[in-house]
Amino acid sequence: MILLRRLLGDVLRRQRQRQGRTLREVSSSARVSLGYLSEVERGQKEASSELLSAICDALDVRMSELMREVSDELSLAELAQSAAASEPVSVPVRPMLNSVSMASVTGGPERVTIKAPAEAVNVVAA
Repeated sequence: MILLRRLLGDVLRRQRQRQGRTLREVSSSARVSLGYLSEVERGQKEASSELLSAICDALDVRMSELMREVSDELSLAELAQSAAASEPVSVPVRPMLNSVSMASVTGGPERVTIKAPAEAVNVVAA
């Protein structure tokens, strides 16, 4: 099962780490307890829209950017889940993606490749 709170927490943690900031710094700027922010980042707590707004402000990241990254992570997780279950899935492709392709290697796992302008992401279903 894909949990949105875990994906959101992962994206928040990556944003914070990209900036080289500590939980303490961000929690202080966002005016949220360090423990609660840690639980949000680990996907153990659901963050309210007010809390997300405060965290985004503290990280100087627009909420739409955060949610776009979460949406991309969710799409990848859904693709991996459907590939693992061998169910065909319709993939909506946003204009920023160059291509989406699926291939099956005989005797091997299915591979999903999503190519964006700067990078390619491979998702392999076990």
